[in-house]
Amino acid sequence: MKNAAALSEGSVTSTVAGATAPADLSTRDRVTQLLLERGATTAAQLGSALGLSPAAIRRHLDAMLADGDVVAREQTVRGSRGRGRPAKVFVLTEAARVRCGTHHYDNMATAALRWIARTGGAEAVAAFAADQVAALEHRCRAAMEDAGDAPLARAEALAGALTAEGYAANASTIASGGQLCQHHCPVAHVAAEFPQLCEAETAVISRLVGTHVQRLATIAHGDGVCTTHIPAQSGSTVTTVRTDR
Repeated sequence: MKNAAALSEGSVTSTVAGATAPADLSTRDRVTQLLLERGATTAAQLGSALGLSPAAIRRHLDAMLADGDVVAREQTVRGSRGRGRPAKVFVLTEAARVRCGTHHYDNMATAALRWIARTGGAEAVAAFAADQVAALEHRCRAAMEDAGDAPLARAEALAGALTAEGYAANASTIASGGQLCQHHCPVAHVAAEFPQLCEAETAVISRLVGTHVQRLATIAHGDGVCTTHIPAQSGSTVTTVRTDR
């Protein structure tokens, strides 16, 4: 007789005549949400977070691979690497991101920006982008009132504010300072053609954390996560800051 855990796992992955059961769809939605929030993630990490066995999470990932919802890549390893091949990580495809319901009116927005570019040039597009992020900057600044002056502490507070805006952001420290990662971009499709949107957003991040920052990767350019580097301040003590727990 199956134990309770096995019964629970079986109910999650059961199918009838090849059709996906409602419980299976629920788990798949949870996998999608985790990948949206965390970016590139291993099967083991997903299984641990969802309480699924390696076999169960592999079944979900295999189905999502077959449907074109995720792609598998080799995990990036910085520094010295041990023996064996790097673990595979799974990332949501652009099609899966679109189905999360976050790219409304992309075609109209792109058409509008093309018209602005034709009639006003690149400077007009940049001015439009700056105007669009002004309201976001105002809301985030209000949410960061008690963050203090330290850039890394402000980055943590900004990550929380951006998450509330739908960016699924987190802040963490690295040897050279800190990183602000946004696992979702509501305007990725439009920004792929008009990088001024990313540039305006980067300028907002710089002003809000109170120091120069450098954009290392963007979803709009095909990366899994928008990553912004925040240099360590001279004489400062780096402490671990995470907002994804």
